[in-house]
Amino acid sequence: MPAQIIETNHDPLNKIEVDGVTVDLIENALRTVREEMDAVLFRTAMSPGIREQGDCFPMVANKVGQMVVGQFGSFIGPFLDAYDAEIEEGDVILTNDPYMCNAAVSHLPDWVVLLPIFKDGRHIAWSAMFGHMSDNGGMVPGSIPIEATTIYQEGIRIPPTKLYRKGELQSDVLDLILHNVRTPQWNRFDLNALVAACNTAARRCVDLANRFGDDVLYSTMDIMLERNHIAMKHIIEMFIPEEPREFEDHICDDGMGMGPYKIKCKMWREGSVAHFDFAGTDPQAQSSVNFFLNEDMFKMFFGSFTINVVDPQIVFNDGFYDLVEVHIPPGTLLKPEFPAALAGRTHALGRIFDVLGALLGMGAPEQMLNAAGFSDSPHLFYSGYDDKGEWFQLFQIGFGGVPGRPVGDGPDGHSLWPGFTNVPNEFIESYFPLRIERYETITDSGGAGLHRGGNGLSVAYRFLCDGNIGIHDERWLTYPYGVLGGETGMRSTKKLVRGDGSEEWLPAKVEGVKVKAGDILYFNTWGGGGWGDPFERDPELVAADVQRRLVSADGAQRYGVVIAEDGSVDMSATEALREKLRSERGEVAMFNFGGDVEDIRARCEAETNLPAPVKPEFQRVVQIAA
Repeated sequence: MPAQIIETNHDPLNKIEVDGVTVDLIENALRTVREEMDAVLFRTAMSPGIREQGDCFPMVANKVGQMVVGQFGSFIGPFLDAYDAEIEEGDVILTNDPYMCNAAVSHLPDWVVLLPIFKDGRHIAWSAMFGHMSDNGGMVPGSIPIEATTIYQEGIRIPPTKLYRKGELQSDVLDLILHNVRTPQWNRFDLNALVAACNTAARRCVDLANRFGDDVLYSTMDIMLERNHIAMKHIIEMFIPEEPREFEDHICDDGMGMGPYKIKCKMWREGSVAHFDFAGTDPQAQSSVNFFLNEDMFKMFFGSFTINVVDPQIVFNDGFYDLVEVHIPPGTLLKPEFPAALAGRTHALGRIFDVLGALLGMGAPEQMLNAAGFSDSPHLFYSGYDDKGEWFQLFQIGFGGVPGRPVGDGPDGHSLWPGFTNVPNEFIESYFPLRIERYETITDSGGAGLHRGGNGLSVAYRFLCDGNIGIHDERWLTYPYGVLGGETGMRSTKKLVRGDGSEEWLPAKVEGVKVKAGDILYFNTWGGGGWGDPFERDPELVAADVQRRLVSADGAQRYGVVIAEDGSVDMSATEALREKLRSERGEVAMFNFGGDVEDIRARCEAETNLPAPVKPEFQRVVQIAA
């Protein structure tokens, strides 16, 4: 039975005509509300992941839970379908358990706050925000255990719980939750900041209703959803074919010696409705790389991707959801069965965007087809006791190369997540016992192309105290693919140099690695794939990239460009080299994956001395009771 909203004012909200000027005023005011939610959060949160990096997602929704403005789509609808209780004015609901809210959130470190907005006893809207907590308890600091085989090992599971009941903080509930995490002070401040952001949005929505009228606000939200519906209907009819097309990509491994794991999707259109079918995706993993993908969340990914490619001025909201049908077979990597572990879901989440970009781009490659490069959101964890005997715990998100695109080169060492930024090195060095000795792009790591793939990053962390580290990354086995003649991006690597000078290649997914003061970790991320024929790139642009050390002089020859000793382009040698390389290349395929899987395995082992994962006979080991 879905949630029941208790109102003391039972007068219904009525849909009325609203003039265009008023709609624009309210729409822009709501956009500002969404920005103000972020501002409040960033100024009051405590952990670097939220305060500095922006790992949070705000929104304002109408009274039935459809996001009207926000960053990444509404999770209120799935939550309301799963929450079997009354909701009253002054309630603030907290949850983090994907299995208890229809995957409204997808792993336990994401704590989501939902606040019903009331005016004069009448429910008029929702505000909500979730943020990634630095710790959630569980097997390892940071609460994203690689070797977890059930969600019970990943920390405290918070079912939908009233953190505030009729405006009263349930302090005993909060104390119980914070008693189960390693960073209770950070979590308390971050949670308070989430609530403050939602309260700010609630006040602004009530102000708008007071200014324009409840029915006007209610009706304008519907108009905003309808505008989005019309825009997305046009986009779907323009770019989604009636003839089915398929694409597949792979997560390299699960951190426990098995992989690659295939994600496969088929896309087609029936009338104005886009269909996505993930049949053929591999069965769920034994470890935490499973991604419990709610169908509405995928619709949100699809809408966010297409709107940003086609017209970023369109207000992104949930108005188009009835134009998309999604099928995800249960028991697969994208819909694992309880109690499957979910903490490491970021790898599959990132790969969804590479799959989605390929599917959407096939029909209009010159306008919409991006290379691969989102691929993942690499994590570094470092924890222990400093020289004063105090506990420290770092959770750091890294960035790779953004893929080459129809509109130009991919940015170097950047994030495709909306609003994400890096944590300033000065902040990290001030608060944690480490020193960052290198923070630079990796020359030649971006795939060559008419539009170059962005270079990955090399960050050298010198540890100043003994401790333990964990690494979560991808694209160490499979390459970020290039498109339309573009080359693949470089894969990621992780190298640990001990204080005695010995070197050790580390897996992309590893935890519990003991480090000593003086050890250095070289955290190298992948480069984005290239877009288009590299032999068509302006040689002067290649020379400029060489001058900026984004491309080496030898690497310039991947573009068929010969750089003279003075840094200028040797045009005659360039023309000859390009003619030679074109004749040797043969036909250009739409996608360049860097070879077949077995060939890639052999190269990977030769480069890093790390065994490539073995494709398993998948078994649902997560069905074993905890």
